[in-house]
Amino acid sequence: MKRNGSFSVLMAIMLFGFGQKMFADYPIASHRFLADPGAMVYNGRVYLYCSNDDDNPMDAKGGYWMRSIVCISSSDLKNWTDHGVVFEVPRDAEWAERSWAPSPVEREGKFFLYYGNSGNGIGVAVADNPLGPFKDPLGKELIEINTPGVLPAQHMWLFDTMAFIDYDGKAYLYFGGNGDDNVRVIKLNEDMISVDGPAIKLSALYFFEAAWMHKHNNKYYFSYSTQPRAQMRIDYMLSDKPASEFSYGGVVSMQPPENNNNNQAISQLNGEWYQAYHNRYVAREAGIPPGYKRNICVDHFTHNTEGTIDTMKNTLDGLPQLYLVNPYERIEAEMFNAQKGIETTPCTAGGMELCELENGDYIRVRGVDFGKGAKKFEASLASEIAEGEIEIRLDSLTGPFAGSLQVKNTGNLNEWKIQSDKIHKITGVHDVYFVFKGPGDDLFRFDWWRFS
Repeated sequence: MKRNGSFSVLMAIMLFGFGQKMFADYPIASHRFLADPGAMVYNGRVYLYCSNDDDNPMDAKGGYWMRSIVCISSSDLKNWTDHGVVFEVPRDAEWAERSWAPSPVEREGKFFLYYGNSGNGIGVAVADNPLGPFKDPLGKELIEINTPGVLPAQHMWLFDTMAFIDYDGKAYLYFGGNGDDNVRVIKLNEDMISVDGPAIKLSALYFFEAAWMHKHNNKYYFSYSTQPRAQMRIDYMLSDKPASEFSYGGVVSMQPPENNNNNQAISQLNGEWYQAYHNRYVAREAGIPPGYKRNICVDHFTHNTEGTIDTMKNTLDGLPQLYLVNPYERIEAEMFNAQKGIETTPCTAGGMELCELENGDYIRVRGVDFGKGAKKFEASLASEIAEGEIEIRLDSLTGPFAGSLQVKNTGNLNEWKIQSDKIHKITGVHDVYFVFKGPGDDLFRFDWWRFS
């Protein structure tokens, strides 16, 4: 059974006739339903921590039940690695029932993940590396309705938090929702799990949810989702200070196509600015009720010389690939740009693995640089049958055939063996398709690959 009914969503999209242009970075991580991204750049890599819409029922009246947070990451902004669930409640925080709209931040080698318990309070979890395990250090909310400074407020939502560390080392937590005067910011102590003083009230025109802060050229940009009557754009406020004297700045981005709520995560990588966001394109095209099944997208925007933001454009494939993939290094199978039919699950050998592979399913890895040539392919695989095959195609599903690997029976689906075979010589830069062949609905498991 495919994950929570998210069966082969790109296969359904192909059947609807969208074709090859879907295979871009709109969406990313197309095998999962993810939303409300929080972004962190660490060691040259963008990490997106997302509300897991796979937790939500498939029916149109299912509701928001997200209780886990999934992390995906990329260094080239084309191929994304699925790191799976890194935090889940109540497993990792017994007091909480939900974990919505996470915000990550790193400080002195510790990683902090802030999240909303639906709209009823804000928690924090801590880990020693970006992929967790994240654990609750407090056993209770960090912010709740009686936290000094939160009230008075009308119909306050305590969620959609954002942690921001300024250049001077001072840390702030932005949060709130459901009213122009319901923006709050509170200072964090150096330990990042306790607050320094009461929350400070801010106001933002048409403020609805999705608080985010970034800094550029000593200007503070508080961005947020506007209310439905203001089209649910991502607007922003500007200030020379992190917690006061904000004035309306303009529009970061319009409401994405195929969407009905909005959430953004802004990050800077290699000197360029990006916004991650969600829409509901995958669910709509797959014929799945889209209300509670969202998918992640990423696009680029710029700041103008006078300090305003040039409103971002939503694109299908608007980002350049920052780095080419080195096929002579070990590459995790759960890193790809597009797919059909695959699922991922935690791997007994560590990390994640591809699973529930059926005949004709595939992954595509974008921009692989073979240089002067590769003649051999190897992969770490686990199988209960000896009838599976990985077919290697270049540049398209019907592109040049580069070879194949006949998957041997390793004993069971948790017993890993490195298997290899010679291939036709591959040179230059190509998109690589790994196409899975064979009978049955769980052909084999795929952990990692490498060429030589």
